[in-house]
Amino acid sequence: MDRQRLSSIAHSHHPIAAPVSGVNLDRLLRRPDRQRAARILDLGCGEGAWALQALAHYPEGHADGVDVSSYALERAASAAVERGFADRLTLHERDARTYVPDGDYDLVLCVGSTHVFGGFAETLESAGRHVHADGILLVGEGFWQIPPTPEALAALDVRPEELTDLAGLIDAAEQAGWTPVYAHVSDAAEWDDYEWSWIGSLTEWALNNPGHPDAAEALTVARRHRDQWLRGYRDVLGFATLVLRHI
Repeated sequence: MDRQRLSSIAHSHHPIAAPVSGVNLDRLLRRPDRQRAARILDLGCGEGAWALQALAHYPEGHADGVDVSSYALERAASAAVERGFADRLTLHERDARTYVPDGDYDLVLCVGSTHVFGGFAETLESAGRHVHADGILLVGEGFWQIPPTPEALAALDVRPEELTDLAGLIDAAEQAGWTPVYAHVSDAAEWDDYEWSWIGSLTEWALNNPGHPDAAEALTVARRHRDQWLRGYRDVLGFATLVLRHI
């Protein structure tokens, strides 16, 4: 199955696409307290949940969403029409690393997409270039809640040094010239809701489409992901969403 299509199906019941509840998403987007006509950029926007909700908070604002997935962008466009935001959201199907904006942004989002830039520090440098001097960079990134176990490292296919603990994440931000003015650390309930939604959405799709040529593969992927989470990184991998400003 095409990876982009698989991801779109898996996130169908959790379009936020991160272990963050709707209540906390709103809290994070309110915190920057930008002007009503804020310019917003979402790098790795997926189905546009963050960008669209930001537009709800900034009623005269405009958002650009950048992603490589045509499946996700189609859903983002549909959601924008449903919410009456179609004229305030511009979608760009391209690699976020190659996006060249027209001017700076008041609020730049990159949640769960730091891998696109090569990691957290690289995201601060690349995505941060799009933020004007008094703007906000909102980044969601994983961290080790406890020292990583061999099972977690195998499940995530990462080396221990690829992530740090929460304190190390803040240190890395400040070394790059940013400091948090707010942050949210996802709790166990948010993680469980996100993971079960991902697994369940893909499983339901496979069971509802038994004759589809990708059904068996989708079911296999869902089961493998479930085992990697439950037997690997559950309670080991954390997720923090940082609201950052230039130092």
